[in-house]
Amino acid sequence: MKSLLSLSFILVAATLTAAEPETLPPLQDGKAPSNFSEMWAGFDPRVEPLEVEVLHEWEEDGVVLRVVRIRIGVFKGKVAKLAAIYGFPQSASDTKERLPGLLQVHGGGQYADHKACLTNAQRGYATVSIAWAGRISSPEYRVTPAEVQLFWEGKTDDPNYRLTTDWGAVDGYHAPGRNAGNQFPSAMPAAWTLDAVESPRNSGWFLCALSARRALTFLEQQPEVDPRRLGVYGHSMGGKLTVLTSVDERVKAAAPSCGGISDRYNSSPLFNATLGDDVSLREISCPIFFLSPSNDFHGRIGDLPDAVHEIQSKDWRVTCSPHHNHQDTPEYEVATQLWFDQHLKGTFSVPQAPRAKLQLETNDGVPQLVVKPDTSREILSIDVFYTQHGKPNEQPEDREDTMHRFWHCVSPKKINGEWTAALPLTSTDKPLWVYANVLYKLDEPITGAGYYYGIYTADSFNLSSVMNVASPDELQAANVSAAQMPSRLIENFEGEWQKEWFSYGRSEWSLMTHKLRDATWAAPEGARLAFDVKSESPNKLVVLLDDYAAVIELSGGSDWQHVELTLNDIRNYAEESLPNWNSVRLLKLTAAEHLRPARGQQGELRVVGAHWKGEPPVFQNLRWQTAE
Repeated sequence: MKSLLSLSFILVAATLTAAEPETLPPLQDGKAPSNFSEMWAGFDPRVEPLEVEVLHEWEEDGVVLRVVRIRIGVFKGKVAKLAAIYGFPQSASDTKERLPGLLQVHGGGQYADHKACLTNAQRGYATVSIAWAGRISSPEYRVTPAEVQLFWEGKTDDPNYRLTTDWGAVDGYHAPGRNAGNQFPSAMPAAWTLDAVESPRNSGWFLCALSARRALTFLEQQPEVDPRRLGVYGHSMGGKLTVLTSVDERVKAAAPSCGGISDRYNSSPLFNATLGDDVSLREISCPIFFLSPSNDFHGRIGDLPDAVHEIQSKDWRVTCSPHHNHQDTPEYEVATQLWFDQHLKGTFSVPQAPRAKLQLETNDGVPQLVVKPDTSREILSIDVFYTQHGKPNEQPEDREDTMHRFWHCVSPKKINGEWTAALPLTSTDKPLWVYANVLYKLDEPITGAGYYYGIYTADSFNLSSVMNVASPDELQAANVSAAQMPSRLIENFEGEWQKEWFSYGRSEWSLMTHKLRDATWAAPEGARLAFDVKSESPNKLVVLLDDYAAVIELSGGSDWQHVELTLNDIRNYAEESLPNWNSVRLLKLTAAEHLRPARGQQGELRVVGAHWKGEPPVFQNLRWQTAE
């Protein structure tokens, strides 16, 4: 009996000895980290072995691509592993060339995607695209949420089973999380969190940022990579993770899109003091390019001026597409590629950010924006965008207003090397937000993988000034007048009218605008929405106002067809009429649209309209028509 007890003791002791140390130190006296330094204290992203597994490998268009897993660390006694796609040009193996390395971080609901690695490799980069949420997109190794579920359940006999990211005892997954109560904006303790008290180390944000820093270690250890030239970029949640990761001194250039600037309004003081975007921004010293669409709900443009002032780096740029929300077109997306070309390859020089000065005191009471662009490259256009739909400290609950603000576009006049734009306002009781865009020509087109991995080609790129803001008190103190007069003509479709409309270029010719939100085009009593249209072929035209639609039968031909719509003509999924004109946020002209049941109601999507035949339609004189 004694010998059995001794043997048991020896086995237990051996097990304890073999147990690997935790990646993160335990809390001191049970107290959570309360600031940036304490949060990252004791973590060295280089110290643990990577234990790289190659799960799948193939070649495509001269690029070597691998699905890999690396060790993240040990949390609560269990090893966590990160899946990723790694790609580099085959020629680098042959020539032993050391390439700049890129870390690409996907957003919520997105995948680690081989297209990012492929297109970057074709431009001379090695890239690791990390699957922090477990999802992987590649031709022969695809992990969707269904496969992630199979992995969680350990169903290795299922033919669709795939190894993927394994967070072990903690939960850094998202959309869905492994645990139903897992919320990234929360630092509260739970069965799957690291600390038993509210702690930033409990949040998925911290876990995923830690895994991204481990991916930097993977990059710098690859024989094809020059460890002195590493960059990081990501979209949406990946934008915030880019900012959280760029505090690592190994990052030499960063490009967050649609995130990383606005997470500063959490209800938890501890979260704000550790994981708020402003906390990490203050630690960033590398060159950084912010891609921030003007109507983005996640990286709100109102926070961008603060973000620019908070970073330590003096080398920054911004690009802000007008009207866009959480997605962009090539002349904005290509900013990421150009930034890395400059700072990691030295093959491009991005012009300086345009300087823009707001002048409130003018002879006629109309504010002006004076723009001075960098003229070192050929300029294709200069535009000034302004709105009175902004508000200070916009927060997540302001999502709908943020997404649907309207931006007036003004083409400035050149005077003595500067461009000046007049900004007539509808009111001095609302703030003024204004910025300038400068569009430059590229010497050669650039192809890359966009925010959502669609392949784009850009022949131009945009730089924006930092937004200028004037409060109502400042407007009134400067004796600014409300000079913008109401108009029943909403759009004449002449000149550069498209700059106050937008499209993401993926669906035929669709056009969208937020003009109906602006007081300039408020609908008069009893108005009907009218316009004239020409369609080469017979077609169906859909007029969408928020969730309400009217379908117009177009006869086709060379004659103008007159259209007038009443509120009763425009109906939603439940066949209810549009209640009024002046609550409309989005006007869309398109060939086909999906109508959805109201939130909380059941029903299948209903398609209105049809595929467009022939050339795009031509419009004329969108206006409010009255009995007068």
